[in-house]
Amino acid sequence: MQFSGALTALVTPFRNNALDEEAYRAFIEHQISEGIHGLVPCGTTGESATLTHEEHERVIEICIDQVKGRVPVLAGAGSNNTMEAIRLTKFAQKAGADGALLITPYYNKPTQEGLYQHFKAIAQAVDMPLVPYNVPGRTGCNLLPATLARMARDFPNIVGVKEATGDLVQGSRVLESCPENFSVLSGDDFTALPLMALGGKGVISVTSNLVPGRVAAMCNAFNKGDLKEAARIHHALFPLHDALFFESNPIPAKTALALMGRMEAEIRLPLCPMAEGTKQKLIEVLRQQNLI
Repeated sequence: MQFSGALTALVTPFRNNALDEEAYRAFIEHQISEGIHGLVPCGTTGESATLTHEEHERVIEICIDQVKGRVPVLAGAGSNNTMEAIRLTKFAQKAGADGALLITPYYNKPTQEGLYQHFKAIAQAVDMPLVPYNVPGRTGCNLLPATLARMARDFPNIVGVKEATGDLVQGSRVLESCPENFSVLSGDDFTALPLMALGGKGVISVTSNLVPGRVAAMCNAFNKGDLKEAARIHHALFPLHDALFFESNPIPAKTALALMGRMEAEIRLPLCPMAEGTKQKLIEVLRQQNLI
């Protein structure tokens, strides 16, 4: 399967420090009704780092159950512990996910050979499409284009990458060095359109939590060859991209969704509620975008 278009890195709604299943199902339904191209549960935006193992599995199960095959589900299943990543990926496959998103091991600071061996172990343990997720700003390591190309060549089930370096030079080198059918997905809303212009296939988006239809429309316009319309949407969404990073993701996204009435603003420590000053700035942007 080739992952493409606009995929939402779903937030995980909480109520009283527990998963809010009702809000989550309604949120997924809204995403699909707005024309989103795919969904990504249990990523960074889904606060995967503070979910228990049981919650992590349940969030994936609910997403797959609610989607019922209408759009692809790329389940977050990575870890800085290779054995744990294999366990989570096997669970995602058994649950019926269309693929697994695998963060590069954070904190350990593996070498390029260590990264290759990590993904090799996972690729050989499961029979499902895998998408490594490269975000050096969060992990402390950078999956370099040559290593990624080697992985793509050696393991047919490594089918794409979430490229979240924010570096279009690196993105361009990834596109140049990987197979043509390899899905290079932007991991930053800011670089989605520029990366698509270089040959990328889409975006795993934070902004589409709020406006799935508009992010999907940008990808649709680009794929139809209407670059003027794609650029118009890109520029119109830029203030929202900015606002969703006024504080650490997903604090602003969850705050915004609460203001829009989609879920509680509850977030887990060590993340904390948005500071009042930045919240007021966020509210101003949401009003300008006609979201509240």
